[in-house]
Amino acid sequence: MQNSTIVRLFCVKPMPLSEVPAKPQRPARGGRALQKGQQTKAAIVEAALGLATQIGLEGLSIGALAEVTQMSKSGVFAHFGSREELQISVIREYHRRFEEEVFYPALHEPRGLPRLRAMFRNWMNRTSVEIDSGCIYISGAVEFDDRPGPVRDALVGSVKSWLSAMNRAVVQAKEEGHLRADIDEQQLAFEIHGLILALHYEARFLDNPGSVARAHAGFDNILKLYGAQDQPPARLPQLTRIAKSTRI
Repeated sequence: MQNSTIVRLFCVKPMPLSEVPAKPQRPARGGRALQKGQQTKAAIVEAALGLATQIGLEGLSIGALAEVTQMSKSGVFAHFGSREELQISVIREYHRRFEEEVFYPALHEPRGLPRLRAMFRNWMNRTSVEIDSGCIYISGAVEFDDRPGPVRDALVGSVKSWLSAMNRAVVQAKEEGHLRADIDEQQLAFEIHGLILALHYEARFLDNPGSVARAHAGFDNILKLYGAQDQPPARLPQLTRIAKSTRI
């Protein structure tokens, strides 16, 4: 009797997996909440970036953003923790967009002078727009040039990152034989940066007409001075399109 009971216990037919009751799953509330939080923070940074181009980084405040985004001050504060962190977030977003518009498209051009020209052309295109809206790199330098701290460090790091990329493009142009072998790469990059700064001052502050064309001409003159050969001027494509459109 005992043996037959043992046999029956070990011969119980297992339940098919399809009939095993599934463990109830909780809805992924945490994931959705995180995504919504990221979207809200991105919207706040977007609004802050728009304000910063008009009133500067120093003009940003939790209260002003709360009003623009129609959120409570505590709601805005919860995403950043401090006004300083808000300013740094704006700098990072500005730099990300700058790279997407100016740097990354230029990488599709061949190494050397074509890439350097593309970087300057893209930089000029963005600068032409910022004559009206303002450049955080330039306004931020005025605001934080003598104020050490995390905001200034973020600004300096972003600007140096871009200028290093410009300097690499100059070095590559020299290595490809597109510029003279004896040039000072840092001096050339310095002069190109000077053109952009002069353009902002002339066009945005002094409102001098023809400033954009002068900056393009200045770039061509700099390249000629440093031995650029067999390359079309930076503004040639635009002039060609104008010539075609006015042809009778």
